[in-house]
Amino acid sequence: MCLVALAWKTHPRWRLLMAGNRDEFHARPTAALARWPAPQAGIVAGRDLRSGGTWMGINDAGHAAVLTNVRDPTAATGGPSRGALVADFLAGTIPVATRIDALAGNAGDFAPFNLLLADAEGCHHLGNHPATRQALAPGVHGMSNGALDAPWPKTRRLMAALEHWLAQDDPALDGLWAALSDEWRPADADLPATGIPLELERHLSAAFIRGEDYGTRASTILALDHAGHGFIVERRFGPQGVFNGETRIEL
Repeated sequence: MCLVALAWKTHPRWRLLMAGNRDEFHARPTAALARWPAPQAGIVAGRDLRSGGTWMGINDAGHAAVLTNVRDPTAATGGPSRGALVADFLAGTIPVATRIDALAGNAGDFAPFNLLLADAEGCHHLGNHPATRQALAPGVHGMSNGALDAPWPKTRRLMAALEHWLAQDDPALDGLWAALSDEWRPADADLPATGIPLELERHLSAAFIRGEDYGTRASTILALDHAGHGFIVERRFGPQGVFNGETRIEL
């Protein structure tokens, strides 16, 4: 997941609402959103078939998680699968605060990441580049390939779309899908400086990235009410943004 906006405990119906895009190489094998089989039964998510983890999902206990990579070409790569951070959390029922405490000590073993974990009691962020951790205050937050709530243009636009959606009376999801498919790019002066060439920075500055080899593979919306019920829905895309299908699972 390379872009996500979330509303935490700021809506009368939805305890948590997340909308995000996963950007990845199209050749990387991936399974569509589904309920996972044993021994990881209870997880509802897409699956990275190369490393076995996932980028965003939920479980039957009402725990949710989302991960983004942090973009820094000078940072060390390799290490354990970052997608396992999400899958391992969703495979159990450990409280978020306990899980964050356990992960903080070895977060440096992984390539740069941002991780958000949520349960009924709290929503916590853990990052390792730089090392940061915090409990999120109620409100709307956003994250891409930089720090939590960093004011990247595409992050701000998705957060604004989510705030508009939340202000409506029981809206359809169309406005969120439109925001996730947004291909607007900011002026060069407003681009983040992440150490990659300018042309690539421009290409990656859109919420929806259209490309032959690399681009937005999935758009996902997840909603959980205060009783832990809700839905998760995923739209999938192939090279050049060709629509490949949609899956919705009620929780």
